[in-house]
Amino acid sequence: MLKNKKILITAGPTWVPIDNVRVISNTSTGKTGILLAEDLTKRGAKITLLLGPIGAYSLNKKIKVVNFKFFDELNSLVKNALKKKYDAIIQAAAISDYRPIKVSKTKINSDKNILELAFKRTPKIIASLRKAALGSFLVGFKFEPDLSGNKLVNKGRSLLKNSSLDLVVANTSKNRRYAAYLVSKEKNSGRISSKEKMVKSLIDLLGEKI
Repeated sequence: MLKNKKILITAGPTWVPIDNVRVISNTSTGKTGILLAEDLTKRGAKITLLLGPIGAYSLNKKIKVVNFKFFDELNSLVKNALKKKYDAIIQAAAISDYRPIKVSKTKINSDKNILELAFKRTPKIIASLRKAALGSFLVGFKFEPDLSGNKLVNKGRSLLKNSSLDLVVANTSKNRRYAAYLVSKEKNSGRISSKEKMVKSLIDLLGEKI
């Protein structure tokens, strides 16, 4: 059912610079997006994977991988990618929510006892997807490490509505235990107890929807 379907996936962390050698990042491993890319490829889908800086990896050669490091790079890659039509877009990347207002063009002196930085919000890439990809099935991820149950699901519903998505994976690692819910307008599916099971459930659902 997914054979030859074109799917765009973002995965991994994003960086924002504070000077010309230092960055602020997050702890995303890119595992979810990579699992999705690998399993969807096995089902015959044609995958483009925009992958953040995760270190060494090995992927199925059928997957088109485009690497990025910084928020601005990902933002540009998504805009360029959306000039083409995709059956589904899955934004699994952990995208930087804030960036420094000013970025030093040279290395900040490391002798400072206190370093203060002011931040501003980055544009919400996910909120721009619907306008640019009217016919695509859009999937977003909402990670809340300290929430579970209804509170986590409600966060997923909020993202679903505010970004005009078709599905949100609301997930957590509360108490070091992974849990996820698939949240859509029609229903909520969960509690799913591992990334591998979540990926299978999500792919099965995509097979029904696209």
